[in-house]
Order: sequence, then C-alpha cells, then structure tokens
Amino acid sequence: MKLATLKNNTRDGALIVVNNALTFYADASHIAATLQAALDDWANISPKLQSLAEDVEAGTGALKAFDQKACESPLPRAYQWADGSAYINHVELVRKARNSEVPESFYHDPLMYQGGSDAFLAPYAPIPLGDPAWGCDMEGEIAVITDDVPMGVSAADAANHIKLIMLCNDVSLRGLIPAELAKGFGFFQSKPPSAFSPIALTPDTLGEYWKDSLVHRQLEVDYNGKPFGRAWAQKEATFSLADLVAHAAKTRPLTAGTVIGSGTVSNKDENGGPGRKIEDGGLGYSCIAEIRMIETIANGAPSTAFMKHGDNVKIDMRDEAGNSIFGAIEQNIVSSR
Repeated sequence: MKLATLKNNTRDGALIVVNNALTFYADASHIAATLQAALDDWANISPKLQSLAEDVEAGTGALKAFDQKACESPLPRAYQWADGSAYINHVELVRKARNSEVPESFYHDPLMYQGGSDAFLAPYAPIPLGDPAWGCDMEGEIAVITDDVPMGVSAADAANHIKLIMLCNDVSLRGLIPAELAKGFGFFQSKPPSAFSPIALTPDTLGEYWKDSLVHRQLEVDYNGKPFGRAWAQKEATFSLADLVAHAAKTRPLTAGTVIGSGTVSNKDENGGPGRKIEDGGLGYSCIAEIRMIETIANGAPSTAFMKHGDNVKIDMRDEAGNSIFGAIEQNIVSSR
C-alpha cells in the first residue's frame, strides 16, 4: 500500500491512503490520524490500512484526486533520522574531495550520522539557502521507516522491521562540512532539513523491485530540468538497508517512526571508473560533490558549481512502464534572507 500525509495546518498532517497510480486517495483518519500514530501500533493498524488501500485501488469509497504538491513528507517530523553509507563509491569520492583516505573498516562497518528530524521539508517545498558559498548540494537517497526495533537486532531480523520505503533528498552544505568535521564532533550546521517523497510504501508494494533489502530501480535525479543522475539503487551497494537498520540498533533500540537513509546512491562506471556524466554515456550522479571530485581528478579543479538561488532539483523513481512509484521530490533553491 501507498501512504501519504496531507498538509492540514497541523505539525503532523493527515494520513491518507493513495492508489498505485497516484491519482486518487482516501482519508485514513478514522484508522489513524497520522502516520506516526499508525507506526506506533503498526501490527494492529496496518491491516486496516491495507483493507482501505484495496478499496482505493478498486475505486470504491469516498475518493478524492491526489495532488503530490499538497503533501508533507510522509513523516513531517520524526523521533529519529539517521543516515548511513550504503554506497562506498560515494564515500570514496567525497573523501578524496576532502583529501582524506577511506579507512578499511568502512567496507564492513558503515558510516552513519544522526541528523535533524524535528522539521523535514515537504517534497515540493523550497530549500532555503542563506549563502551560496555554503556549497548547497542535493543527495538522492532511499530511506526506510521502521517500527520498534530491539537493540542488537541482526540484519536478517532488521529486514522485518522495515515497514515503509521512500525517497530522500538529504540536503548538504558542502562548504561547511570540512570545518565541522575538523572539530571531531560530526555534522550539524552543514546538514539542514531533508525532504522525502510524497509516498511512503510498504515493501510488498514494490514486488520484484524489492530484494535483499534493496530497491532494484534507477534513482532519477534531474538538475535544472536536465538528467543529472540515473544510478541503480541496488547496484554496488556495500550495505543493504537492513544492514543499516541493524547498525543503528547495535547499542540502542529504535523507536517506531525511526527513519534510516541509504546515503547517496552511487554507481561506478562500466569500466570500474568513478562514473561519467549522462551526456557522456554514463549513469551520472546523485549529488554534485561526486562530479566535482571527478572533474578535480581529470582537470585539477572542479568546474561544476554547487546549487545557487533559483536552481531546481527533482528526484524520482519509475517502474518499467514509466510510472512514478513514490511521487517526486522537486525543490527550488531560495534565499533565506
């Protein structure tokens, strides 16, 4: 089933159930007022939502036209947002950009940081940017939402705690990251609010596209109206999403409604190289930092600028028929001053 959260002038919005074609929806407030309320009692609530989803798909009941732009992120705020590093190619490139080596441990022990989860951006909300010198970058990712996860869970068991899947734009301020990391205490100012796709769906909804706790489709990233990234979300993933959930829960339980991100989806080139632009026959990039690093390797300096006021980024994923699976994240960069 596909779930979304409509804006309704409250902090947490209103839970709705959407049909697979993303054309109609039904109000779900009689089952659970919000997505967080549903996750808090998922075992009892999800069968009722599934029944409603079947009615929506059949076209029965009180249905309304679905508008992605009327949605909040599925969880407008969450108890926890932790972002991992499933794609080591991205880690390798970004580390090179900071003149930093990738420790051997990163290939079996994923990176993860805890981001701000008190206020996510809506999927069509603008990204406020105070100073273009901060180096604003998009990061196209896959994210999952869990139910209550016990401490010390195995990766195999963690897969059963993944209840919903969505897309993510993990906004990063690259110009602020080096100084923050140099303090030895992690990200803070360099990680402003993230945005998520209008739709959060159950793993079974993906069918054959969900295997081994990875989404087997291309993540589409468009930048200023042109194709920028078409990386495969299952390709060259060093860690699965279940691996990341288990990593997060190693020393503490995770509360229902925890959001875990995959990190930037990133593929190597066919020849094993770091990747090529789409116009050069490659799969492109899910963030600007990667192309800047490749330009630096080739030319001694980057030539692609980070995002500036007025720029637009769109993140989507389609099935084989070309239909959007999660709805799109589409955001303009605006001045916050």
